[in-house]
Amino acid sequence: MILGIALLAGVVGYKIGTTQVSVRMVNLQQRVEVVNKLPSQPKSVDFSLFWKVWDELTVRYVDKSKLDPQKMLYGAISGMVAGVGDPYTMFLPPTQNKESKEDLNGKFEGIGASLELKNGRVVVSAPLSGSPAEKAGIRALDWIVKVDGKETAGWSLVDAVSKIRGPKGTKVALTIVHNEDPKPTDVTITRDTIILKSVEWRVLDGKTVYVKLARFGDETQKQWDESVLQIERYAATQSAAQRLILDLRNNPGGLLSQSVYIASEFLPVESGVVVKQQSSAGEAFTYSVNRRGRLLEIPLVILVNQGTASASEILAGALQVAKRATVVGAQSFGKGSVQEVEDYPGGAGLHVTVAKWLLANDVWINGTGLTPDVKIENETNSATSDAQLNRAIQVFK
Repeated sequence: MILGIALLAGVVGYKIGTTQVSVRMVNLQQRVEVVNKLPSQPKSVDFSLFWKVWDELTVRYVDKSKLDPQKMLYGAISGMVAGVGDPYTMFLPPTQNKESKEDLNGKFEGIGASLELKNGRVVVSAPLSGSPAEKAGIRALDWIVKVDGKETAGWSLVDAVSKIRGPKGTKVALTIVHNEDPKPTDVTITRDTIILKSVEWRVLDGKTVYVKLARFGDETQKQWDESVLQIERYAATQSAAQRLILDLRNNPGGLLSQSVYIASEFLPVESGVVVKQQSSAGEAFTYSVNRRGRLLEIPLVILVNQGTASASEILAGALQVAKRATVVGAQSFGKGSVQEVEDYPGGAGLHVTVAKWLLANDVWINGTGLTPDVKIENETNSATSDAQLNRAIQVFK
């Protein structure tokens, strides 16, 4: 009988331990039902401290109206992901995840600046052209020290974006340290609706076509194709467009697939590799030229600066390594990792770094950036002169 009871207890314990368990936590103020599930790969981690802190908060915290179990759960997950120590791996609660998708769609409300974490600091990778941020004097590589008087030290990228973004017409106060000036500057910016156009082009001197590629979003490929068709028609009717300047300055990147698509516009199929991807397990994947481009012969100069990041560095780097273009400007931002996005029920999402990307010559530019063939800085105090663009025109001559 004793042996039978022991066997029965063992079977029941095993079933409870390997299937979904409903745990009820009861305290003096509220009841929270936690549905728990064992991880797919169980680890030897003691979660008793987590539940102890949870219970202490729910019992002892002075303002019970602030105890939102869902927000506490999101906060816990965010902290877990942040513990990895990678600024590009982040958990996004539903509101922030929606905002992230709006960025790729090309319309949102805020100040119009792309942000990154660099050396633990909230840094502007690029202000968007014509945005409130640009008009207020925000520049690439500016360090945001405070937001509405609160220090940004220790903030995640999600924290920074959520605090700086906001409804049109509202104001946000930023304390900025410019890259070349250690003295902090206070700036108040009125938020606005930001509509992002990926591609714009114009003719500079009858021979030189200037194309501004601002981002790699959901609409970039469509806008690129439309612009190239217009350029081809212009060249046919005007006997012009003998050379092209592709401006990637302050382009914060976006979808890797779009950078491969646009690189294929300029590279012949036989040139092969655009970019290489390498996982932590050593698995390698190569993205090659995937179509016959329409601008294979036109002489090309690419403009880059400190705000040229991620997918825009892939594009510039691929054309530089293939000796298809001359790169002019300043050292680029230096983001050499690849993220995948997972969406969850309820609207939350996870951006996780899954690999690093390498140029076709196996160089990893993470933290260092691309080195231009022709180095030149723009004057920061000049709103009209563009020394980098002028130098790009001279390269053709």
